[in-house]
Amino acid sequence: MTTYATPNCTSAARITRSLLGYGVLAGPIYVGVSLAQALTRDGFELSKHSWSLLANGDLGWIQITNFVIAGITTMAAAVGLRRALNQQLASRLIAAYGASLVGAGIFRADPAQGFPSGTPETMPISWHGSLHLVIGGVGFVCLIAACFVLANRFSREGRRKLAWFSIVTGIVFLAAFAGIASGSHGPTTLAFVAAVVLVWAWLATVCIHFYRTLADAAA
Repeated sequence: MTTYATPNCTSAARITRSLLGYGVLAGPIYVGVSLAQALTRDGFELSKHSWSLLANGDLGWIQITNFVIAGITTMAAAVGLRRALNQQLASRLIAAYGASLVGAGIFRADPAQGFPSGTPETMPISWHGSLHLVIGGVGFVCLIAACFVLANRFSREGRRKLAWFSIVTGIVFLAAFAGIASGSHGPTTLAFVAAVVLVWAWLATVCIHFYRTLADAAA
């Protein structure tokens, strides 16, 4: 029978649940802020440009801040998962993804594909643009791995719906990441946006699951 690292102290349990709550908030904030910019910023095309490009231009600070906040809240959720789980690999992988979001904000993507307005379609890659790609890629791999690690855990616990949700999320995000890494646009870009929304929904679902588990144990 699987056991959870439920803190005996009520205050400790409350802190753990609060940390898990950040995993529920991170996705809606990140997606909402990114989508609002994608739909309103001049020259940005949702079917062509990645959300990373929003870090450029006079309003680029908004997306940079969005990356950093999403990363910090994701790392907070990872700490909550570590406190709630006996097994730490998944929490470390999710923490690494959160750290990659912070890094992606610090080392912004280069202007490209005509955005911001007036930018040539092709631009040389800068050192910070290269770091953005590398850090983002490492974070995505960690996130995909976390999906499969937790899928295995949920399967062993007999939680088939959570296991399948984790497997599907990992596969979909892996496929979308491969597609966007190939450099294609149009449907591929939109598919990646959908995969990003899916993976945030998955993280929120996982955090809600362990939040409820701790709440039930404290009842």
